[in-house]
Amino acid sequence: MGTKAIDPQSIRNVTMFGDPDETARLAQRLRRCFGDAEHTVHWSTDSIEHTIRIAELSADAPITDVERAIRVADGVIAVVSAAVHSTPRLETMLRVADDHQVARLCVIGGLDQHTADFDRCIRTIADTRGAAPLALQIPMGIGAGFDDVIDLVSPTALGPEAVGPDREPAERRRRALVETLTEQDPANSLTLRDLHSRIRRRTRNGDLVPILCAAPLATDDIAPLLDAIVRYLPSPLYVSQPEHALDY
Repeated sequence: MGTKAIDPQSIRNVTMFGDPDETARLAQRLRRCFGDAEHTVHWSTDSIEHTIRIAELSADAPITDVERAIRVADGVIAVVSAAVHSTPRLETMLRVADDHQVARLCVIGGLDQHTADFDRCIRTIADTRGAAPLALQIPMGIGAGFDDVIDLVSPTALGPEAVGPDREPAERRRRALVETLTEQDPANSLTLRDLHSRIRRRTRNGDLVPILCAAPLATDDIAPLLDAIVRYLPSPLYVSQPEHALDY
């Protein structure tokens, strides 16, 4: 039997680092969903099959090894705990990624902890030199009340059925998202495809860091993260080209 050819543009090689507990939980979710200790995932997004390879950086790794791993990565996932007040090592890693122009996603976990503070995480990322945070999701509730995630990009997330105390902040953050994506290139309206395209371009250019929320433990939903990896982080073909012209 022949070997199936893989389009290089459908490959995502990413390195995951950050808060040790939350990184371990995310890795466990990947194993539960796909049963692969090496975190190689075959995932279809927008009707295109992709191969995602996720390497996990040890929290005990020397900083020189961490810097080297980030420097050679096509893209990185920074895992942040909303319950932790001080994250100097994580901030160092984000700066390394910025120094080497490595595209980043951030996943905020620990949202069910009593000390969780989502906005503090956003401020920490904003204060770290480099790309500005762009919340694509926000938690529904916090601490013991955290029970779901609101997707700000989806056109149906804030439909008529979305009611309660989270609606107003969600609408406000959705407006901020659209304003951020149109500030450099104004548009009267944006389709879902337009939003994805603008987030992808500015993430890969190093302007923005998309922010996702780890799903509640009860749902174990890993799909939004995999979709974001595919949509926003670059393929190795894109990274290898100075003009970045060969990726979609």
